[in-house]
Amino acid sequence: MKVLFWVPYPKAESPSQRFRFEQYLSLLSQNGIQYKLSTFWDDQSWKILYLPGKTFQKLMGFVRGIFRRIASVFTLSSYDFIFIHREAMPLGPPIFEWIAYLSGKKIIYDFDDAIWLPNTSAENKIAGWLKWHRKVSSICRWSTQVSCGNEFLCSYARQYNKNVVFNPTTIDTEHLHNPTLYPVQRDSRITIGWTGTHSTLKYLDFLEPIFQSLEQKFPGQVRFLVIANKKPDLKLHSLEFIPWNKSTEIPDLLKLDIGVMPLTDDIWAKGKCGFKALQYMALGVPCVISPVGVNSEIVDNGVTGFLATTKNEWIEKLERLMADQKLREAMGKKGREKVEAEYSVKSNAANFLQLFS
Repeated sequence: MKVLFWVPYPKAESPSQRFRFEQYLSLLSQNGIQYKLSTFWDDQSWKILYLPGKTFQKLMGFVRGIFRRIASVFTLSSYDFIFIHREAMPLGPPIFEWIAYLSGKKIIYDFDDAIWLPNTSAENKIAGWLKWHRKVSSICRWSTQVSCGNEFLCSYARQYNKNVVFNPTTIDTEHLHNPTLYPVQRDSRITIGWTGTHSTLKYLDFLEPIFQSLEQKFPGQVRFLVIANKKPDLKLHSLEFIPWNKSTEIPDLLKLDIGVMPLTDDIWAKGKCGFKALQYMALGVPCVISPVGVNSEIVDNGVTGFLATTKNEWIEKLERLMADQKLREAMGKKGREKVEAEYSVKSNAANFLQLFS
């Protein structure tokens, strides 16, 4: 069996790709399934894609991507399945998906966000006009199966396709998110942290007054650590920033005593798959998160972490964890157990493989 992956980004660069399917590639090989990754953006384009400006270079990268897609169309006859993550081309109508459909190949369509809704980054506002979000429903109709990261996304896909599989975003708890593989570096202060990308930094605005309150109440005893590809603009004395780095991602996360994941309660956030919470929990780090969408399923409130909505609830839950090391350890242990049982590569392996049956 042979599978062609049409994906947006270079391998090992995008969290969405890494934790949706890239960590299963060795599993495919072990089960006699050959595959090829066909990326739209090349390494050169990826490095500048989310930087402001550089319009001409991005345009040239887009043109190169189109030519790569055209070339791959002529190889479709060699494959049994076409696995499309999010979209074959980031702008315009679903031309390549339509060609794949006409070719008669089995299409697996995978997404982990409410990508039918407009949500373009500020760095690429112009491209937002050309995203063609309505193509998602068409691709769902043309697909043999649709793979979605949570039930909210599944419900959308079922409007257009009866073969929808709940395929959660998962964590490799054995070889990557495994705290026993790394030395733990603790600070004398309680470290509350967040990890993400430039597109989700906006959610930290909600936490700014909360952390200002904690700084005033516990001077010199707390720090707020952000691990991302862009430094946030927050007025906090205790803010420390670590640029996200693939090679140090897990040791950096293990510096946290408490992880946080604030979200606004809107339709876009309901499409989120709780990845930040899963990362914290897999590493035995207790978390405080917003009870939006799948978050309320991932965290058992008071057992594997805390759910908090209002400013006062956030402060109360964070202070409880700050004051009680045994509670942090107990919640961290329970959180990791839940990820291993329900959201790990190992627990989801059979579910992923059946997409290709």
